[in-house]
Amino acid sequence: MEPINLDEYEVAASERLDAGVYAYIAGGAEDEYTLRRNRTAFGGLMLRPRVLAGTPPPDLRTTVLGCQVALPVLLAPTTLQRLAHPDGELAATRAAAATGAIYVAPTTASYSLEEIAAAATTTLWFQLYCLRDRRLTEALVRRAETAGYRALCLTGDSPISGRRERDRRSGFSLPADYPMPNLTAPGMPPPPANMPLAVWANSLLDPTVSWDDVSWLRSITSLPVILKGVMDGDDAQQAVNAGVAALIVSNHGGRQLDSAPSTIEVLPEVVAAVAGRCEVYLDGGIRRGTDIVKALALGARAVLIGRPYVWGLAVAGEAGVRRVLQLLEIELSTALILCGCAAVRGIDRRVIRAALSV
Repeated sequence: MEPINLDEYEVAASERLDAGVYAYIAGGAEDEYTLRRNRTAFGGLMLRPRVLAGTPPPDLRTTVLGCQVALPVLLAPTTLQRLAHPDGELAATRAAAATGAIYVAPTTASYSLEEIAAAATTTLWFQLYCLRDRRLTEALVRRAETAGYRALCLTGDSPISGRRERDRRSGFSLPADYPMPNLTAPGMPPPPANMPLAVWANSLLDPTVSWDDVSWLRSITSLPVILKGVMDGDDAQQAVNAGVAALIVSNHGGRQLDSAPSTIEVLPEVVAAVAGRCEVYLDGGIRRGTDIVKALALGARAVLIGRPYVWGLAVAGEAGVRRVLQLLEIELSTALILCGCAAVRGIDRRVIRAALSV
């Protein structure tokens, strides 16, 4: 039977993927407390049902940095997608285009950013790490500009890789022939065969990355800079002052600092700190249309999903990613009708009835 919700897609994917690959994608840092809380915290927010609202089929469209999208869901940058399906990021890009979504291409993609752009008929953003060698970082920026990407999504929460114990238990490492075309440019050493991914990542990531690098990045490109990984109101204010175009409230899917709060818990603090000066998005734990409603009610402009579309990719390639997005669309539409909301742009805190302890 075809999966009928996002959790069932994970179960189906776990039966198809190599055990080490599944552990890498599904796992979080250390005891995975934050990984779990990203999901459970949504359960502490109740929605307010309304009756006899006469709600027509709701309008799910919104704009993200001025770009109209069919629903407020973007595809987050996730690594090693070709381990889930041979078409990897290309399939995900095509699925995003078919459903009117923005695709955020990862630095660690298994296809080059140029190949992804060639396959795209949708808006693309490029996710960027600040590498130890800023010349190599700038080279990636130039390639993204030339290929037609519309924004840079700087990941700020990964000066080093978190301790992911599932990977150590499973013995997961990069396959010897796994392609990393964005990270194998001239002057950039290829990933060593069978090296643990965290070890290789730490050899590239710059632990001294700072707010000065946001200013530097803005000085070398005209593309809008989105900062991913903000989990604190003070950081949100500093980001706005640094001139970022948008923020993504994210804890890297619970893969970095364990015991960090869930993203939905800190979203109101970040939104209040920003005070309307830039758009705010959220990722982490989105599995239902009702989760999207809650995030938008607390001030997010849109949400991003990562693991769920990779599970769809593993199950059925491009069609699986499309189906994951379609399920969220159906659930979101249903939730809006039952909450008496005619459009996603009209969702606000009045939709939230109560917060419960989780």
